[in-house]
Amino acid sequence: MKSVYDIQQFLKNYGTIIYTGDRQADLMLMQDELKELFLANILDSKDLQVATLILKKEFDEIKKLNDLK
Repeated sequence: MKSVYDIQQFLKNYGTIIYTGDRQADLMLMQDELKELFLANILDSKDLQVATLILKKEFDEIKKLNDLK
């Protein structure tokens, strides 16, 4: 996984489509779903770490943009 889009596509393979209209909420829901897949032994710890870093980076960028407003 290299982007948020890749994470969305990965989750889609397991029947999870996340779109609330709120990007920050979407990122949090994606993180929750990834944790659930990890706990179900579907996702390994390395992939969870990579996905978590991607989501955190995106979340930080959104927060930075909101702070500029």
